[in-house]
Amino acid sequence: MSFPRRARVFRDPSRQRGAIGLMAALTLGLALVCMVVVVDTGRLYLAKRNLQRVADTAALEAVSRGGNCQAGLSAATYATQSANRNAFVVGSDNTLATVCGTLVTGANNLRTFSVDASKSDAIRVTATTSVTTSVAAGIGALFSSGPTNLTTQLTATAVAAAPLPYLAQLNIRSTLLSVDTTRSNVLNPLFSGLLGGNVNISTAGWDGLVKTNINLLSYMNQLALSLGVTAGDYNALLNTQASVTTFIKAAADVLAANGATAAVTTALGNLQVAATGASPIKLGDLLKLQTGTLANGLNADVQLFQLIQGFVQLANRNGAAIAALPVSILGVAGVTTTVGVIQPPQFSAIGDPRLAKQNPTGPNQIYVQTGQIRALISVDLSLINAVLQLVNSTLNVIVGSINTLLGPGCLLGGTCTQTDLQVLPNLNLDIGLEIGMGASHVTDYSCPASGTGSKTLSATTTTAAGALKIGRIDKAIWFSGSSAESVSPLTLIDIGSKVCHGTTCGARTPFAGGGSELLVNIPLDQTTVQNMLFNNPPNVNSGQTLIQSVPRPTAQSILTNALNNPTLIVHSPTLSSGLIGGLLNTLLSALSQTLNTLISAITGLLSSLVTPLINNLLLNLGIDINSVSVGANLTCGQTGKAYLVI
Repeated sequence: MSFPRRARVFRDPSRQRGAIGLMAALTLGLALVCMVVVVDTGRLYLAKRNLQRVADTAALEAVSRGGNCQAGLSAATYATQSANRNAFVVGSDNTLATVCGTLVTGANNLRTFSVDASKSDAIRVTATTSVTTSVAAGIGALFSSGPTNLTTQLTATAVAAAPLPYLAQLNIRSTLLSVDTTRSNVLNPLFSGLLGGNVNISTAGWDGLVKTNINLLSYMNQLALSLGVTAGDYNALLNTQASVTTFIKAAADVLAANGATAAVTTALGNLQVAATGASPIKLGDLLKLQTGTLANGLNADVQLFQLIQGFVQLANRNGAAIAALPVSILGVAGVTTTVGVIQPPQFSAIGDPRLAKQNPTGPNQIYVQTGQIRALISVDLSLINAVLQLVNSTLNVIVGSINTLLGPGCLLGGTCTQTDLQVLPNLNLDIGLEIGMGASHVTDYSCPASGTGSKTLSATTTTAAGALKIGRIDKAIWFSGSSAESVSPLTLIDIGSKVCHGTTCGARTPFAGGGSELLVNIPLDQTTVQNMLFNNPPNVNSGQTLIQSVPRPTAQSILTNALNNPTLIVHSPTLSSGLIGGLLNTLLSALSQTLNTLISAITGLLSSLVTPLINNLLLNLGIDINSVSVGANLTCGQTGKAYLVI
């Protein structure tokens, strides 16, 4: 079976007319759309790039000119001025937001910007502007049910920072690392005496002060607000005098904003009240900044207790007052203790090690020192009354015999010599202990050229020379800080004589029959370590410090030996011998024996005061008589000008 075949249809060219035109129209339309997209995208790209340029230059200028975000200061002003010069006028369609903060490097080693108005390590500028909506967006809006927005907002953000500065920081470290109940019971009366007010802080409060750090930059910015000093003018701030209460309150405000414990907050409140009557102080007497140190150089931590301790000692020095401490300080009845600050500590110094290296003791030095303290312990020697009675009874027998032999010459109005025995005519014995200033200053540094590797900081440290004095001490001279001699011998045994006419005797001649006096007046040792090397000290504000100590191995032994073996001034008899020659020899023998007994009793009493003096008094003032501890930090900086970081 077969099917019929269809006839072929011939399609001539006339049937395809217009196909090329249609394709051309479609191609032209597509090309036009592409051109519109390209032109419109280019317009938006150029607008965005110009906006980014405005943000970049504004951030760089704000950093380069040292702007920050404290009240009345000018990071935002500098950024706005820069934008205006680049034809970006802030108005209804154009905005410029400037914020300050720091850079934080996360665990993924990526930097992020952290907002903190109190710091200006980095400045972020965000610029926004409105431009006409693109054609593509407009076409899309035609098919949208919502309202049509004829403008599009562009945003550009830039974060700039100054090059990391070269910074070195030295600290004279407090020797007090923790506080227990026993130490708290000493700190309260000690600080009460130094401030002149009642300090009553719990053990937890003292321990919190010791274990809390405070950021110097945050503290100084807060202090500037409290004192009405222009924010950022740190030189003026350091030289502004104010009450101790104001300085402590500024620290409390900073810590309150950072979540201080209730114990620390209460302790600071108590100190503010106790310091109401204290003499005014200046922060610059405790903290030294090298001229030109930038704000980020202050972004370092110090121990809160050292800061408070410095305020208290400085106030005591400015008031020229001495603190009378209760018996509990040394734990011995019949003993009174007073302490005065001759020179307050300079516990921290920050600066550029490159400048310090050029002249380590010049105007750009990085130098710290401990405080210079003088303590006076007055001992009532009636504590050894049993020994005194024994000495008196032994010597009185011999002295009485001598007077019996010499007495007949005065009969019937004649002339004779009589002896007069005195054993410890003054029962007050003074111990004066001066701890001079331990000091350290930067002498050299090294930073790796490649930015990675080891770094070092060198410092010459001198442990303080002081003095130990035992005898009779003039309190006014001792606490004045004068170099005039303040100690005189303490008479132990004095067998004096008097020339008598009948029953009338003349002036007493001391030590005519012999005797002795006690006197100790010795300097403590001084040790200097040249160019003490700190290997890889942590960066400034890293939260860590590399600490090294310069020991004074003989300081304790000098004290102990001087107390156990005080210097004796021995007086030989000047009475004529004759009939009493034998009795004088007997007197000298008895005098030697009783003197040994008396000295043993006195030195035993003095030795019992050494340990509590050092541990209960000096350590609570941040002083270790056996060493000076120095903490070091070093940040190896960068060269150049401000740069974009994000």
